[in-house]
This record gives sequence, C-alpha cells and structure tokens, in this order.
Amino acid sequence: MILPAFGAVSSIIPTFSRKPLFGYTSMVYATASIAFLSFIVWAHHMFVVGIPLVGELFFMYATLLIAVPTGVKVFNWVSTMWQGSLTFETPMLFAVAFVILFTIGGFSGLMLAIAPADFQYHDTYFVVAHFHYVLVPGAIFGIFASAYYWLPKWTGHMYDETLGKLHFWLSFIGMNMAFFPMHFVGLAGMPRRVPDYNLQFADFNMVSSIGAFMFGATQIFFLFIVIKCIRGGPPAPAKPWDGAEGLEWSIPSPAPYHTFTTPPEVK
Repeated sequence: MILPAFGAVSSIIPTFSRKPLFGYTSMVYATASIAFLSFIVWAHHMFVVGIPLVGELFFMYATLLIAVPTGVKVFNWVSTMWQGSLTFETPMLFAVAFVILFTIGGFSGLMLAIAPADFQYHDTYFVVAHFHYVLVPGAIFGIFASAYYWLPKWTGHMYDETLGKLHFWLSFIGMNMAFFPMHFVGLAGMPRRVPDYNLQFADFNMVSSIGAFMFGATQIFFLFIVIKCIRGGPPAPAKPWDGAEGLEWSIPSPAPYHTFTTPPEVK
C-alpha cells in the first residue's frame, strides 16, 4: 500500500510545484532500496524475545539503514516544492500532509529501531502510534491525494473544492487527535493488546477516541463528495491541473472507451 502512495505523491507534487529537483532516478533507486531492505528487517519486531546479540545488532543496523533511502525520498519531495509555484488544491494538501506525517512516523521508527530503547517501547501504544503515522499518511492520505487528482479525469466533472478541503482538514485533525496522544501513553507504559488500562491514561484515550470517530465519520463525507462528483458538477477539461504531464491529460475527460485510435507519440 505504501509504495503506490509514494508513486501518487511523486506524481502530484511536481504538478503543483515544478520538476523533481534530483530527477526521477533517485526516487527509483530509493524505492528499490526500501523494498529490498524491507525483506531483511523482520526481526526488529522481536528484539525482546531473546535473540542473540549479533542478531539484534544486524537487524538494528539494517532497520536504521532504511532511513537513508527514505530520507532521499523526503528531501526529493521537499526540494521539488522549494521555491516552486505552489497551489494548494485538495490533492496537494493531502500530498503535503503525507510528507509531514510520514516523516513523523519515520522519526518514531528510528527510535524503535534502536534495540536497547525498544525494550521500553515494545508492545506499548508508542508502537501503535508509530505504525499508524506510517500507514495512515503513507497509504490512506496517498490514496485520497490520487483520488482527488484523477477524479476529474475519471468522472468528467470537477469535484467540489470547498468540500474537498473540508474533508482534508477533518481527516488531518481527526488522524492527529487519534494517534498523536498514543505516543505519550506508550512512553508512560500503557501496553497494547490489553482490553483495559490504568485510570491515569483515561484522558489521552478519550482524546484518541474522539479523533478516531472523527476520522472514521469523515470518510463517509468523502464518499458523498465522490458520488456528488460522479452525478454532476462543472465539466472537467482534458487537463484540469497546471503542470500536469502524461498521456492521460491529452485526452478528453472522462477518458473515451478506446483511448487512442492511433498510437500516441511518446517523447
């Protein structure tokens, strides 16, 4: 789920800013490096089970090494936006939020990757906060960004920009309310996978519950936006975004059943 979201964000950010500063080659190598390293870090979930010290060191350093290609991707996205001609339509808002929130999840991942520190963090809500800051922005926000980006092309209608931005802000606030307090209760020792918790964690858990319900209910609102766009709205031009490149923006919206009667010239 995360790798397709990388691709969606890598397509959307240049559209609203400028060409990737370091080109697409670095992004390809970084993505391939993350995919490869992901196969050799599985035991970072098992630091506390008694694996040998050599094993702990190997998996700790392998996990920390993932920060290098991930950092390449983040700096590529940020440098592409730097001094760019930014416009903050809904796809760009989700793309920028993806970069910020995914980076927060990466920093907490570095904390968990350090084996001695993980002995304290393991099986606490700090871990829950970490992987939700990776998976929710890394997958769901990327999906939202790409959905709003290509919705005019799919449906032939422009979505309601005001409702789209409202959906973004409700999702952004709800997601952070739900998962950011989990860092605090986790560091304080609240275990995960336990159905009950100490009364001292009640306040933060209430904030998380409100945020979770808010985030979940907001996605019903997203469904309404999509259905509203499908049923009607301002006609979408073939290229609704300035700076958008690719063959899909050279054909009418929505795309005809037979996209090209003759093969297009690809430069």
